[in-house]
Amino acid sequence: MNTKNKKFPIALLSLAIGSSFGIAQADNLPASEDEIEVITVTGSVSRFGATKSNTPIVETSRSVSIESLDAALEKGSLNLSQMVSYMPGITTERNGFATRVDNISIRGLRAPRYRDSIQEQFGNYNSPRAEIYTFEQVEVLRGPASVLYGQGSPGGIINYVSKTPRPENFGEIYAQIGNHDRQQLGVDINRVLNDDASLQGRLVGIYRDSGTQIEEVNDDTLVLMPSVTFMPSEDTTLTLIGLYQDSDADTAAQFLPVQGTLTPLADGSFLNSNVYAGEPGFNKIETESTQVTMLVEHMINDDFTLNATALWRDGEGDYHQAWPTFNPQLGSRYLNDLLVQQGLVPAGVPTGFTDTTVPRTFYQADNRFEQYAFDVRLSGEFDTGRLSHEVLVGAQYQDIETDSNRSNYAGGGVLSGDFRYVLDLANPLYTGAPDQAIFDAIYQDQPTNQVEDLGIYLSDQISVDNWRITLGARYDSVDNKTRSDIGDTAQNSSQDDDALSLSGGLLYKFDNGISPYINYSESFETVVGLTDTGEQLEPQEAEQIEIGAKYEPTSFPGFFTLAYFEIDITNLPDPNSFPGQQGQQGQQQGESTLKGVEFEGKFQVGEFDIQLAYTDLDTEDQDGLQLSSIPDTTVSAWVTWQPENLLPGFRIGAGVRHVGESVSELNIAPVRYVTPDYTLADLMLGYTFSANLDFALNVRNLTDKDYQTSCLFRGDCFPGVRRSVNATVKYNF
Repeated sequence: MNTKNKKFPIALLSLAIGSSFGIAQADNLPASEDEIEVITVTGSVSRFGATKSNTPIVETSRSVSIESLDAALEKGSLNLSQMVSYMPGITTERNGFATRVDNISIRGLRAPRYRDSIQEQFGNYNSPRAEIYTFEQVEVLRGPASVLYGQGSPGGIINYVSKTPRPENFGEIYAQIGNHDRQQLGVDINRVLNDDASLQGRLVGIYRDSGTQIEEVNDDTLVLMPSVTFMPSEDTTLTLIGLYQDSDADTAAQFLPVQGTLTPLADGSFLNSNVYAGEPGFNKIETESTQVTMLVEHMINDDFTLNATALWRDGEGDYHQAWPTFNPQLGSRYLNDLLVQQGLVPAGVPTGFTDTTVPRTFYQADNRFEQYAFDVRLSGEFDTGRLSHEVLVGAQYQDIETDSNRSNYAGGGVLSGDFRYVLDLANPLYTGAPDQAIFDAIYQDQPTNQVEDLGIYLSDQISVDNWRITLGARYDSVDNKTRSDIGDTAQNSSQDDDALSLSGGLLYKFDNGISPYINYSESFETVVGLTDTGEQLEPQEAEQIEIGAKYEPTSFPGFFTLAYFEIDITNLPDPNSFPGQQGQQGQQQGESTLKGVEFEGKFQVGEFDIQLAYTDLDTEDQDGLQLSSIPDTTVSAWVTWQPENLLPGFRIGAGVRHVGESVSELNIAPVRYVTPDYTLADLMLGYTFSANLDFALNVRNLTDKDYQTSCLFRGDCFPGVRRSVNATVKYNF
């Protein structure tokens, strides 16, 4: 890992924190508990949030970050990836500028996404991306979380909290326009529907008609999210949330060759990073989903509360794309190199094609999913002698069915002598797509996959004086089935897994606001398949040790977290097996280790709101290589200034995001690509004209930096998000 430049961002963070402490003390800010409990600084958790508990973050021996919708919009966030881009431990834009999905990693590993504590994303490209205007806030729980959520990534989870009805009348309409022909309208209306406020309703709607930085790629969507809350008594609250989303887009990922993006072409030039390698009229990603969520909260008595979340969700996606053909063995993706490598043309003999011409693969897929899930939990508070308990007992069940059928016309016929669909990336002239009859002839009706997961869990946070002790355990039973829809019994299979997950934490809350802690947590994730001897594969398992400290100042509003973690993952593929050897996965003797340091600070100093984040990550996969496309360092800082005395209503914000270099390599071939680090600046100008009218101008990637977010050993690179300029007008009523 390259460490020579890390002292500079660390020094900046230290200087900023040290200066802010000095300023806060000099200003003699209020110190009473009521005055410093500022929700906008630290956020708040709930029983439908990532921790499934009301326990304050400062008393939780886990790393948790929260970003409210208002804070995200102040930074100009347009999607989930951008909403978490100022958090520690997070890698966004792993596949560059994207319209298919928000590709987010936590602590180097993919991040599963949850809405209101129920997992929402399964399969590939079968549902729209979540729209952030439907959220109240986003919560990131870092590290293994199987005790609360069952099988999943050891990196952590992302949970977004839905907007739900409130006991007051309010409304908001906003209009947004931006570069790349972006136009978006949003509405958020809340109403009390009867005299005693026991019935409340809310409607959130979004309509977007937008182009993107790639001229041929659109990003359109329609979202309707009605919800109603009914309180039959003071002790019971029932909330029903509907969500319909219909999105029509093209995929932004173009899979451009390394030569011409990361490295120059033979003549020293580079490709236009916004070149479109797809085919107009063929490319599309059309997704539609419908879901209904029920949230239940019932206070049994002063000490015990019953909470439940239930979800039904159904979605489908129609995905077509053309891209430069992958050829990892060749290293190059260009047609002339392919012809020579295949012996079709002698080296040095003109082919009639330019050196920037690529063969293209044409791909069609129809994807769908259906999900049923519920999570019921009993929360209780009671004492046993000197010990105070906050107990959580729960049962979670989910049934997910996914299906993906596809046609893959690899190379577009080039290897059989058909050159009609090749494309010159330097001077693209689009050819049209192959006839539908070709796709119909190679259509693959894949087996349907069904996963049923039942988990029972118990957690207890014990308080004695200033000590907080957390103990948790969960048992899961997972049934993984595949079913062929074409009567091929050889494709029908079933795999059963079970796992016991444990966690424990210890925190001491000093009177000065500092709370050191240590925790241990586990996770597991099912691996479907058999060994070469016919035995079922074991789940991948992970263990984490995290040591850290949280600080909630007594002299000014703020919250700080510093953490060191180490995650060990086992039952990975055997690194000593020859690639492609039968049973390579089955041996499962591979191990991986992830280590890192994270810092987060959110605080207010006079008229300034400040947010800081720093991550140093050291990853190693089972082959001893750094995890692909995961940067070793990320640093960010955001400052908002609201000079109420000097310029009432005016605000200005600025941010910097630095992403370190990442590596992608193979240990069996001399292939190693290093994607350089990059630094981006963001800017916000805003003015509140009255209690009803607000205006904001946001610019992300202020300098319009042209950069790559990652380049993979298979030979393709992913350009980052270029400058976006958006003006937003909000009217509240």
